[in-house]
Amino acid sequence: MNEGATIEEESTDNYRRLNKKCVLSMYITNGIVYAILLAAFLFLLFFVPALRESTFGIVTILAAAGMVLLLVYFVVGPRIYYDRYRYMITADKVDVRYGIIILRHILVPIERVHQVEVSRGPVNNMLGLANVNITTAGGVATISYLEVDEAEKIVERLTELINSMLRDRE
Repeated sequence: MNEGATIEEESTDNYRRLNKKCVLSMYITNGIVYAILLAAFLFLLFFVPALRESTFGIVTILAAAGMVLLLVYFVVGPRIYYDRYRYMITADKVDVRYGIIILRHILVPIERVHQVEVSRGPVNNMLGLANVNITTAGGVATISYLEVDEAEKIVERLTELINSMLRDRE
């Protein structure tokens, strides 16, 4: 789908994709998390001798294998997530599809929406990205890694749809 399209230009059968900056955001976040986990692993490895000595170091070998698998997931995952992520907003619903290993499909009827907000973490803020959190009685659905302007437009559009629906009920 073209990246310049606005919400109003979408037809009901077109999903929007994320900006490619989201992959960079995921890589930065994954790098930070992996660095913390690696530091903890190395700390335990060097300062807890019982881990190295336990049953020929089986715990250490398993932990190292886990760190390698986690690294592969952190490197491959963001690209798969980007390729699979889709969202669509129509007059009656918000539809979000995403996942890496487990594929999720979230469908939120507009009439069930209680609150809509924009949130920005430090990495996303640095890259000009934001999330739109859509709160319902059943939980929170999130449209992630949007350009800040697009996130604000989505919040405005959803607010208009909710207000319109409320006016129609009166």
